[in-house]
Parts: sequence; C-alpha cells; structure tokens
Amino acid sequence: MTTDDNNTDMVDAEAPPIEAEAQAESRGSVLRRSLRAARANVGVIVVVLALFASAGVAAWLYTNQYRPDQQRNSDARQVALDAAKSGTIALLSYSPEKLEQDFAAAKSHLTGDFLSYYTQFTEQIVTPAAKEKSVKTAASVIRAAVIDLQPDSADVLVFINQTTTSKENPDGAFAASSVKVGLKKIDGSWLISAFDPV
Repeated sequence: MTTDDNNTDMVDAEAPPIEAEAQAESRGSVLRRSLRAARANVGVIVVVLALFASAGVAAWLYTNQYRPDQQRNSDARQVALDAAKSGTIALLSYSPEKLEQDFAAAKSHLTGDFLSYYTQFTEQIVTPAAKEKSVKTAASVIRAAVIDLQPDSADVLVFINQTTTSKENPDGAFAASSVKVGLKKIDGSWLISAFDPV
C-alpha cells in the first residue's frame, strides 16, 4: 500500500463522522422545523376547536335560553295587551238597561285604588246620570301598544273610539281619545290599576 493509498483510507475513514454530524444537524433542524410546524398546527387546531365550542355554546344558549325568553316575553306582552284592551272596553261601555251587570264586568278587570275610585264614581255619578238621561256608551279599541313590560306590571297605550247616546242626543256623540292603562299582575291575571288620559 502506498502513502497515497493510506491518505485515501484516512480521508475515507474520517468522512463518515463528518457526514454523520451534517446529517445529525440536518435532522435536528428538520426536527426543529417539524416541532415548530406541529406547534403552529396545534395552535390552529386549538383556535378552531375553541371557535366550534363557542359556536356550539352560542347555539345552545339561543335555542334553550334566549328564544324561550323571547317567546315568554312575547306571550306576556300579548296577554297584557289583551287585558288592557278588554278592560278598557268594559270600563267605557255600559247601557242603562243593565248598568249593574256592566259595572260588575268592568270591576272584574280592575284592582287597587283604581277599583275603589271606579266603584265610587259609577255609584255616585254615572248611575244616576245614566238612569235619568238614558246614557249609553260603546267603546272600541282602534290601536294599542305595550310601552313598558315588567314581570308584575305593564303600561299600555290605548287609542279608543267611543260613541255616547242619550235622550237628549239620540243620534249620538262620537269621541276619539287615548289613555295610558297601567296594569298589575295579581294571581297570574293582568288587572287595570291606573287609567290616565294622554
């Protein structure tokens, strides 16, 4: 073996460790890049999962909480509106032939101080005038809207047409008016507690 052959063998013998180091470095950088990419992918996956989870929670809340609440609110609003309309018609409609019956029907829609006031007013003022002059009134609600709704109280704006006939005016007098009807919820029923012209 010549010296040149020995040198070649030495170079060949040394080559594998250098290549091994280069390959190890290359593998290390590939591994680091892979780890960075994996971390980035994990971050993206976590964000996507969080978005799906929040969308799921939002859908559940809408379906099980918000929508039923809206429905209950809408139902309560309609019940209060109907109570204000029917109570207003009962309050403002009566005829001399059946005053006691008409006033009793109206009182079934009332509560509190307003019930006391209405009882006194109909007994002392309306009954004598209605009997003496044959006063008859008929009211109808043209429009109504809930302007405030709480769990146990509500305010409703009511627009009314009312026709009044009597011995003196058999053709009748027509009046249009608006009132703010205050309601209280008593034992599950909406009753009129205030009746204020606006």
